[in-house]
Amino acid sequence: MARLIPLIILALVVYSWLKNKKRLDPEKFGVKSSAPAQSARSRELGFLPADQLDTERAAPADPALAAALTAARAGDWQPAAALLVATGADWERRAAFVSSLGSAGAKDDAWLVAWESARPDDPDAAVVRADTTVSVAGALRGSATAKKTTQEQFDGFHRMMRQARSEIARAAELNPTDPTPAISEIWVALALGYPHEEMRRLWAQITARAPYHYSAHYSALQYWCQKWRGSVELGTDFAAHAAATAPQGSLLTALPLICWYEHESFGHTSRGYGSPEVAALVDALAADVAAASEDHPRLREVRLLLAWYLVKLERHEAALEQFLLVDGYVGGFPWSYYGDTAKTYVKARERTVRATA
Repeated sequence: MARLIPLIILALVVYSWLKNKKRLDPEKFGVKSSAPAQSARSRELGFLPADQLDTERAAPADPALAAALTAARAGDWQPAAALLVATGADWERRAAFVSSLGSAGAKDDAWLVAWESARPDDPDAAVVRADTTVSVAGALRGSATAKKTTQEQFDGFHRMMRQARSEIARAAELNPTDPTPAISEIWVALALGYPHEEMRRLWAQITARAPYHYSAHYSALQYWCQKWRGSVELGTDFAAHAAATAPQGSLLTALPLICWYEHESFGHTSRGYGSPEVAALVDALAADVAAASEDHPRLREVRLLLAWYLVKLERHEAALEQFLLVDGYVGGFPWSYYGDTAKTYVKARERTVRATA
C-alpha cells in the first residue's frame, strides 16, 4: 500500500482502512515493476505463482471460524456463539474471531440482531456488536483521502465511533475478564484522538488481563507511532519495552522491527536497514519465532515480517526457510503495504531462490 501523508493517514482508521491505504512502490523494496517470473527452481521448491497467492490473509482460515461466518451469512448466529464459547480465555484467538465476525456484521447484521434478541445479555454478542460498530464507522468514512471525503461521511464516522465506545463499555461490563473490548477501543482511541494519559489507562486495562497479547500490542503501537497519535520516540520506547519484557515465543520482538519500518516508510526517519541495530533486532525475532508455539495464531504473519527483513539484510538461506513455511498466504505486514502485494512478494522470493541456488 503507497504511503499516505500523515494528515491523510490520521483519517484512515480501523482494520479495513489499514487494508486500503495507498500502496508503496514495489521498487522501494528493491524490485523493478515488470511482471514477476517464476523460475524452474522456485517451482521445484513448491512455491506458488503470483496469481495463486492469497493476498488478503497471512494464514489459512480457521475452519471453525469459516463455518461460523458461512452460517452467519445465512442468518444463523448459533455457530458464531458456540465458537466464542469454545475459544474461552484464548484471548489472542478470541480477538481474531471477534474481528472477523464484526467485519461480517458490518455488511449484514441480521444474524447478530437475532443473537442479541435471543440472548440480550450475552457478553459474546455484545463484544461482536461493538466491533461491528467500529467496522461500520470505517465503512461510513470510506478509504478516500480527506479532501475526497464529505462532511457527512466524517460526521457518520465520528458518530459511530462514539457509539462504539459506549458499546465497548457495555461489553466490558458484561465480561470484566475479557480484554477484547478494550483492544477494540484502541481503534476508537485512534479515531477520536484520545490523549496519551487516557490511552495509557486503556492500555493498563488490557495488559492486566492479557500482558503479552500480540494483536493488542500491534494496535497500540500504531497509536504511538508518529503517523497516528505519537512520535518516533514514543513508538520506539513502547516497542522496545514490550520486546524486552515479554517471554520468548510471545512474538513481541516483532514490534521494534514494525516500528522501525513504519517510521522509515513514512519518511519520519532515514536510518535505513543496514545497521547493526537492525541486525540485532532480526536476530532477536528469529529466536522468538523459533520458540513460538506452532499454533500461535499470529506466527505465520510474523514469519512474513521476518522474511522481509531477512531478504533486506541479504540473509538468503534464512529467508528461504521462512518463505517455505509461509508461501501461499502473503497478506501480512509489511508485504500488504505495497501496491501489488503478490508481485512484490514473488520478486523478493525469487531473489532469495536465485541467491541460494
